[in-house]
Amino acid sequence: MPKMKTNRSAAKRFARTGGGAFRRRRKNLRHILTKKNAKRKRRLGQPCLVDSANVGAVKRLLPYV
Repeated sequence: MPKMKTNRSAAKRFARTGGGAFRRRRKNLRHILTKKNAKRKRRLGQPCLVDSANVGAVKRLLPYV
């Protein structure tokens, strides 16, 4: 069976944590920042974990991570 290809765009967006979960960035921090308060922008700057419903999809995109 040939090697599977890693989806390069997914490899740049997701990283595996030590416990086996996937880390991702949050959305909504690119533009239109004036109407968002400082607390919200601070929270959006922090990474979070991929939801359990979507972990399978991420694993398919990253077979060797």
